[in-house]
Amino acid sequence: MHRSEVTVDLGAVRRNARTLLRALEGSQLWAVVKANAYGHGAVDVAGAVVDEGAGALCVATVTEGLELRAEFSLIRILVMGPTASSREIAEAREAKLELAVWDEEIPEGVRVHLKLDTGMGRWGLAELQKPGAEVVGLMTHLATAESDPDYAAKQIELFRTVTEQYSDLMRHAANSAAALRLPSSRFDAARCGIALYGLSPFGEDPAADGLEPALSWRSYLAQVKQLQPGESTGYGRRFVAEEPTWIGIVPVGYADGFRRDLTGTEVRVSGEPRGVVGTISMDAFAVELEREEPVGAPVTILGQGVLAEEHARVAGTINYELVCGIRADPRRARRVVVDA
Repeated sequence: MHRSEVTVDLGAVRRNARTLLRALEGSQLWAVVKANAYGHGAVDVAGAVVDEGAGALCVATVTEGLELRAEFSLIRILVMGPTASSREIAEAREAKLELAVWDEEIPEGVRVHLKLDTGMGRWGLAELQKPGAEVVGLMTHLATAESDPDYAAKQIELFRTVTEQYSDLMRHAANSAAALRLPSSRFDAARCGIALYGLSPFGEDPAADGLEPALSWRSYLAQVKQLQPGESTGYGRRFVAEEPTWIGIVPVGYADGFRRDLTGTEVRVSGEPRGVVGTISMDAFAVELEREEPVGAPVTILGQGVLAEEHARVAGTINYELVCGIRADPRRARRVVVDA
C-alpha cells in the first residue's frame, strides 16, 4: 500500500485553459509547463492544453524543451531561461525550439524572442535594437501583476511604447495574473502557468477567477491514539495535550513535500477539517481528532476544498512553491492521472 496518492485531473486543466482563453479574448494562450508543469506532469499537461488550443508551450531549459519535442512534433516550444552552451543552442536548433535572448549575440538558425527588462530587474535587455531576421517575438515579464497593478501598468505601457513599431512580431507580456485581470497586458499571447493548474496567482480561492485545482493529494490515518494530559506527540514536544486528546498519525512528511512549516494548517479526515499539530517530521505528521477514528480513515491533504493557498498562508509562502515541492516518489506515493 502506498503511503499517499497524488492525482492530477487533466479535465480540470482543460477547463482552466478554456477559462483563460475566454479571458484572453483572442490572444493566444501559451502554456507554461516548466518544472514538470509545476509538479503536475509536463507531458500530460501539455497534451491537454494543446488539445484545447494552446499556441505554444513554455519551459525554462533546453532539456525540458527536448522532452516535450519528443512527444509534440509540431507545437511551438519556447525556452525562457538562459542557454548556457553552444551544445544547448545546437540541440535547440535541431529540435526547432525557440529561445528567449537578452544579449547582443543572437544564435544563427534559431527562432528567438528578444526579452526586454521593463522593471522585473532580472533577465532582459535595457534597450531594444532593431530586431534581426531570426527574431520572431518580443517579450517582457511583469513583476507585480498579482500585487501592484499600477506598477504592472507602467511596465505594460513601456513595453507597448518600445515595441509598437515592431507589431508585426509576436508580442507577449502577460502571466496568469495579468491575463485574468489586466486586459492591456494581453498583446498577441499570454504566458500562463499557475492558473492552468487551478491555483490562484493572487493567493485567493481559485474559484474567484473561475479556476479549478487540478491536483489532489490523499493519505490515511496509519495510527490513532489518545494522549493523556501532559503527553506529547512529535519532535520537540511542540504539542502537549492539556486534556485527553485523540490524535492520528499520517504517513506523509517533508520528504514527500509536506513542509515542516505547515504545522497549524488544516487537512480533512473523513471529510472533516482537522488541524495539523506538533512537529512535522520526514515521514509523518499528526492531526488532532475530535473523536477516535478508525485506522485507515482517509486524509485529504490537498483537494476537495483543501486549498494550496491556505497551506501557503500558514507556511508563509506561495502556492507555486508548495505544489512544485510535492514529490510523488513511486517508492512512497502513487501518482494517478485522470481526465474527468
